[in-house]
Amino acid sequence: MVPKIRRGSNTRGLLAYLYGPGKRDEHTDPHLVGSWDGDFAPDPGRDPQATLTRLAAALDLRVKQAGSQAPAEHVWHCSVRTDPGDRHLTDTEWGTIARRLVHAVNLAPEGDPDGCRWVAVRHADDHIHILATMVKGDLRRPRVNYDKKKAQAECRLIEKEMGLRQLNPGDGTAAKKPTSAEWFKAERVGRTETPRETLHAAVRQAMAGAASEEEFFTRLREAGLRVKMRHAPSGDVLGYTVALPGDRNKEAAPIWFAGSTLAPDLSLPKIRQRLAAGPATADPDPAPGTPRRWSPPANARRNATQAAEYAATRLDADDDEGSAQLVGIGELVDAVAQTSPVGTRAELAAAARTFERATRSHVRAEGSDSRALRSAARGIIQAGGALGRGEDGGTTAMLLSTLVLVALAAARWHSARGHAQQAAASRQTAQHLRAAYRQAATTPLQTMREQGRALTDPERRRHDATIRAALPTTAQTGHEPTWDALAAALAQAEQAGHDPQALLNEAIVLRELATAQDVPDVLVWRIRRLAKLPAHPDAPRSTPLATSRTKTSPGQPAARPTPPATTRPTAPEQRRAPRR
Repeated sequence: MVPKIRRGSNTRGLLAYLYGPGKRDEHTDPHLVGSWDGDFAPDPGRDPQATLTRLAAALDLRVKQAGSQAPAEHVWHCSVRTDPGDRHLTDTEWGTIARRLVHAVNLAPEGDPDGCRWVAVRHADDHIHILATMVKGDLRRPRVNYDKKKAQAECRLIEKEMGLRQLNPGDGTAAKKPTSAEWFKAERVGRTETPRETLHAAVRQAMAGAASEEEFFTRLREAGLRVKMRHAPSGDVLGYTVALPGDRNKEAAPIWFAGSTLAPDLSLPKIRQRLAAGPATADPDPAPGTPRRWSPPANARRNATQAAEYAATRLDADDDEGSAQLVGIGELVDAVAQTSPVGTRAELAAAARTFERATRSHVRAEGSDSRALRSAARGIIQAGGALGRGEDGGTTAMLLSTLVLVALAAARWHSARGHAQQAAASRQTAQHLRAAYRQAATTPLQTMREQGRALTDPERRRHDATIRAALPTTAQTGHEPTWDALAAALAQAEQAGHDPQALLNEAIVLRELATAQDVPDVLVWRIRRLAKLPAHPDAPRSTPLATSRTKTSPGQPAARPTPPATTRPTAPEQRRAPRR
């Protein structure tokens, strides 16, 4: 149940809309379901003698009596809508809901004869409109501080008591939703989303991996937005506003949105605070004369996978530092969505929009550091668009496999702190990321499975035994086809000079596997990253596969992940096992 509160100054005009046909003839049978006067308030929808003017005069009686002491915006308007899956409520139930809400926000407390005058109009099955005039019987104004929060809290209680879908309570950190007027305008001009939503996404994407304030504003302009700076008398920049080209008001002037009105963390002070934590710097090029093994997009995704794995360990540590990691993960998902192949773009764009809600809460970490994630995001942006095939496609699947687990770790982190909306957004993000992963991983995994089935019987039995010895019992379901790709990865790692058992143990202890839907798949990508194997077996390489570690004894314990370097997130990948 969603309450939406607005203020206004025209009682008669609002009643005309509520009792009228609506903007698209969607209003049916408008009538009162409750009022300050019980069943005795004039109802133009039921009483032929009652008129809108008469009802408006009754509601405005005390406003007229108060004269100049009445508030300029004396109309309190609240629409209350049930979820599409909820049952249809009766008029009596809607009347009860209206009385509880005007009581909860202190407009008309139960039993108070001096409460404000109000009516509740129903003109559809799934919602009502409450109209109240904000002058009490003693001609004083009601105290309606925090009315939106109080209405939300009361709706959560009503949902539980009436058996309706229970929505997640918020904490005041969500981005502002588009207004009805913005939605109607977007539909009228043929837009699929409002300018507010388009600008919100564009500003968020411009911030992903930005190294400086100047770069951030340059990206906004390159994205085609109109940007206007607000300066102090000294010339210092105090803030900024953005507008979509062609989006104008009735005076033909551009409609500007300040960053803070798009989202709480997009104000200029908050952006400066994020930049001051440390500039995002992309992974530097290798030493002169040393060619890259794979394409820039593939290398950038490998670096990002390492940074994301470390972020997951910090979220699982369940301390406040996780709040900074969430901001960095949000930038990383935005960067991947902007540069993803066509086949995964829609799901990744949805994941970025959804996870945006999970990046904000009231938790603040002292001394936290998200530079590695911001550097990874910057590296992905600078590397450009990735192909949907070859090593680019394989490393995209590698990164998405990790981001799914990171999103689930974020859901646990938020749930532990009672952040219901953020936890739900994290879980929904994981669903979008899984869908994108399945699209990206189909071809490389099929090739790996074919390679696993092509192994000789002795080799396959040896690697199967290694897998059974290392995997937890709950992850074993016998000799499954999903082990084919894992066996192939172990065989190729062994050819590159690694000890299969030690490498598999290291991949297992990187972080938990309980939330993984397909444990062998997760391990395949971890092993290929740790051993620096191609993410797509058929991907061409400019140099032969190098051995990055020496063999270790089968019983040697695996190393725990360490924080990635701020300028080179792949630093842990360069560690070598001690020579014997």
